[in-house]
Amino acid sequence: MFAAASAALLATMAFALTRAFLGPTIYDRILAVNVFGTKTVLIIAVIGFLMGRPDFLDVALVYALINFIGVLTALKVFKYRDLGTAGPAPKEGGS
Repeated sequence: MFAAASAALLATMAFALTRAFLGPTIYDRILAVNVFGTKTVLIIAVIGFLMGRPDFLDVALVYALINFIGVLTALKVFKYRDLGTAGPAPKEGGS
């Protein structure tokens, strides 16, 4: 059962990589990388269960947090072209 789940996860990871390379827009590519990261978290959890190593779940959670922060960082870079910008610049002389 878990071998079939692992095979299905690997197939969807291949589809996500295909979309990441062929995506028409940058947002499609970022979404595909996010999907790939999520599937990686799932495959780490399944492998940890198969090997009887519950500590793999901790690794999967850390990877999920890194994936989430990385996607947010990539989106901010593509939107503002800078990591230091907090948002739109304030207007001069306005209140």
